[in-house]
Amino acid sequence: MNASRTGTSVERTGGTPPNMGGASSESTTAARRAQASDATEAIPNGPAAAAILAAGAGCFAVGLFALAGDAFPAFARFFTFYKPTGPLSGVTTSAIIVWLLSWFVLSRQWGARSVALGRVTAAAFVLLALGVLLTFPPFMDLLQGK
Repeated sequence: MNASRTGTSVERTGGTPPNMGGASSESTTAARRAQASDATEAIPNGPAAAAILAAGAGCFAVGLFALAGDAFPAFARFFTFYKPTGPLSGVTTSAIIVWLLSWFVLSRQWGARSVALGRVTAAAFVLLALGVLLTFPPFMDLLQGK
């Protein structure tokens, strides 16, 4: 047999043998869980919340800009960045700018904080729903009185 393999696994690794007792083992496990929960709580969720809320703001911007471009000829001319596509080119480009700017601002504000992620997610879903509703033609026509 090889001389380096004759020792026990504890001797080879230089560690301590596992505790076979119940009380000390349970306290070690509890201490590890406490350390893991402290590490989890130390990670701020602000950047993730900023991304979620910014996505909702961008979706709402698409709906709002689409409604404005459809309802008012001046906005339609303003949002026409590329003539073959009409106002849609400016609507989507402007909404992307709103999304990126809101993501940047929110991530700078919430970068090192933990925020109420449930509220942020709810607000983002409300903004998403409003954005989809504002791009739905029957609802747009209803708002415009057509």
